[in-house]
Amino acid sequence: MAIATPKRFTVEEYHRLTELGFFTEDDRVELIGGELFDMAAKGVLHETCLRKLLRELSQLITTQATLQCQSPIILSQNSEPEPDFTIVINREDDYLSSHPTSEDILLLIEISDSSLEYDQEVKLRAYAEHNIKEYWIFNLIDYQLECYGEPYQKLDRTFGYRRKLIVLPNETVILPCFPEFSLELSKVFPPRFNS
Repeated sequence: MAIATPKRFTVEEYHRLTELGFFTEDDRVELIGGELFDMAAKGVLHETCLRKLLRELSQLITTQATLQCQSPIILSQNSEPEPDFTIVINREDDYLSSHPTSEDILLLIEISDSSLEYDQEVKLRAYAEHNIKEYWIFNLIDYQLECYGEPYQKLDRTFGYRRKLIVLPNETVILPCFPEFSLELSKVFPPRFNS
């Protein structure tokens, strides 16, 4: 008896499906490890944190690097996630020739409420596997910033990060790619209601 295996897609096949109209503008999916994942709906808290972080990061890094928001990156031939923020090195063509790849990425950031488990597990493993040096999660459930660094392969052949630092919303964090820049988290985390 044959066992059915799920179809895994390449980035090229994923783009072709989009061109053929399999996905509409309302479909929020991303490709990780050949699998299509539905992206969580973004609530008011998520969007408020996103706007505040966009303002702060834009002011900090100015022209030192390129900041992209909810835009695709290419991790491999079968992974094209869309992180909330990516800080990438400046490139002369402004990434006209291709989306940023692992080698271009200085810092990846996700803002997580309903997507927290997905961001801490699926995305974390994918980012570590593709040698993303620094990965941050703005955890809106526990109201803290999780900073991950030093990707490695575990003995069970899965991937993770050796270092995890928790930063509280009343603290300041240094941007790993620019040690001269610090981010005041009180300017990013929205105020908590009902707490």
